[in-house]
Amino acid sequence: MQTPTLHHAGPERNHHALDASELHVRQDLMDYIKHYASEKPEVAALWCFGIGFVLGWKLKPW
Repeated sequence: MQTPTLHHAGPERNHHALDASELHVRQDLMDYIKHYASEKPEVAALWCFGIGFVLGWKLKPW
């Protein structure tokens, strides 16, 4: 009897079984976004507003 492994290749891969390089990429991206937002809060706010507007327009919850 084979035991299942946590690491799969393909879309069915377990999202909890991330390797270290993927974790570093995500953390680095979040650090960059936080730094950019602290440097240019107006631009970050406009991006958030624009993304929220497009998502709200496309999803139309009513």
